[in-house]
Amino acid sequence: MDEIIDHPERGARTEDKEVVIISGSSGLVGFPLIERLAENYRVVGLDRLGPPYPPLQAECVNFDITDEKAIDAAMERIRYGYGSKIASVIHLAAYYSFNTKDSPGYDEINIKGTQKFLNQLQDFEVDQFIYASSNLIYKPTKPGRKINEDCPVEANWGYPESKIITEELIRENNNDIDTVFLRIAGVYDEEGHSIPIGQQIKRIYEKELVSHFYSGELNHGNVFVHLEDVLDAILKTVERRNKLPHEIAINIGEPSTPTYKELQNAIGKHIHGEEWNTYEMPKGIAKAGAWARDLVGDPFIKPWMIDRADDHYELDISRAREYLDWEPKHRVMDTLPAIIENLKRDPEAWYKENDLKYE
Repeated sequence: MDEIIDHPERGARTEDKEVVIISGSSGLVGFPLIERLAENYRVVGLDRLGPPYPPLQAECVNFDITDEKAIDAAMERIRYGYGSKIASVIHLAAYYSFNTKDSPGYDEINIKGTQKFLNQLQDFEVDQFIYASSNLIYKPTKPGRKINEDCPVEANWGYPESKIITEELIRENNNDIDTVFLRIAGVYDEEGHSIPIGQQIKRIYEKELVSHFYSGELNHGNVFVHLEDVLDAILKTVERRNKLPHEIAINIGEPSTPTYKELQNAIGKHIHGEEWNTYEMPKGIAKAGAWARDLVGDPFIKPWMIDRADDHYELDISRAREYLDWEPKHRVMDTLPAIIENLKRDPEAWYKENDLKYE
């Protein structure tokens, strides 16, 4: 058995702390979440071997969610080192890509992988299962009409479709486990770390011709949420696990949605000192242009994206306020100056941080 060390200055004895499991522990959300949770819980991070490794406050257990034997081995390690009682399982591991409308990863990782993981959890005493879902599962709305957790779901590409299917299979399997579906908006922080925002900033920073055109309605937009606010929401969900309903979905996002035009103007002003002229482009022309660009390179905007350019999301977060006493402390429009300041300070480092090609 691993040695258990008591640190009086940290409060409770280590062996008295409850156990929390995080899948996808080395990701954007999982990594800092470990540091937050480790103050009050024994945390085990599940992820594939290799950098970035979880913080030292957690044990890193090799975890390939597509391999049932690997999952079994990981859970046996947890049972041996921590016992069979788990306060909360936070399931962040998922596949996500803008490169293609559909991908085998959505089925193998998001759906079948979660099913394999759930099968193993049935042999443990799990108080709570938190699933990181997405606001993109909802049927898009119109400006001024907010989406609550009972609104219709509708998927028009692989990622949200996999989230809808996975939510349903979790409902079917977690009869004895309290379950929370956190439907999280697009995550960002002061470095960017948002694929859509990063790409939008890149196009305007480089003064690309396509940055002046948009194939959707300019007064539509998507909803975002700061990384720190996501961490706060998850922490509160774990802390309130004994007070929440047996099964509940909760929207996690900012209560206001910036339009595409507002983002364009703000980015242009912060980078170039002027508002950015943006024009709506007919979808037929936009698709032809995206198709042609895709033939000669690997542009971010793919032909299949044109059909969802009009999608608009606004979240009703009253349930998060009621059950979690949560609401975001940040706003993406207020954070844009910091994101762009970091870009200007060191463009090459910023591009690398956001997985963008720097030329």
